[in-house]
Amino acid sequence: MTRSRAQDPNVCGVTAAIAVIDGKWKTTLLWLLESGPWRPGELLRRLPGLSEKVLTQTLREMEGDGLVHRQVYDERPLRTEYSLTPFGRDLAEALEPLAGWGHRRLERLAAARQVS
Repeated sequence: MTRSRAQDPNVCGVTAAIAVIDGKWKTTLLWLLESGPWRPGELLRRLPGLSEKVLTQTLREMEGDGLVHRQVYDERPLRTEYSLTPFGRDLAEALEPLAGWGHRRLERLAAARQVS
């Protein structure tokens, strides 16, 4: 899905929302940032397989979409923290029912495997 779909007023709301969270790491980052601010190094340690380049790119996209706030502290060494904006919290809350559905689906799949 292209990023332009997230801004097209002629697409359905679900398509516009999915365009904002589309990608391997965005929902995981959204979930982690719900617990409070995180520094980039902490996020990298928590998410093995995520490169610094992809983390930076993903957080910038999320910041551009108004989901994430980037706070740079004027200290030496520089300290940067990312946190959810109120708009990002709204999205996280909107995704809670979908997450519940996903967990129920996984339970169903596990039950079906046990029967087979």
